[in-house]
Amino acid sequence: MIGERVKKYREKQNMSLTELAERAGVAKSYISALERNIQKNPSVQFLEKVASELNITIDHLIKDDMDEDESSSGLDADWEELVREAMNSGVSKEEFKSFLEFNKWKLKNDD
Repeated sequence: MIGERVKKYREKQNMSLTELAERAGVAKSYISALERNIQKNPSVQFLEKVASELNITIDHLIKDDMDEDESSSGLDADWEELVREAMNSGVSKEEFKSFLEFNKWKLKNDD
């Protein structure tokens, strides 16, 4: 079951087995075996690596009842994508926080 979810989220992001394995630093053969339900008990460390690269929580891989359109953080898919884009483009948390603070200040002073 976990393997089916890994495959679902991997394919949802148009990511190949090889790409996920390389990005997560795990064996491609292990992911393949997991997705085909040959391997059934992945370690927490493995799940953390894979979930991180798939931009989901471990809960998404473990639980059947996770809402696909909304993560446990409560962010909708558009916000998640914006945050992902910011992270992938190299924007640091501090830069993002600075932008938010500037935007709050600007909105307050535009009144």
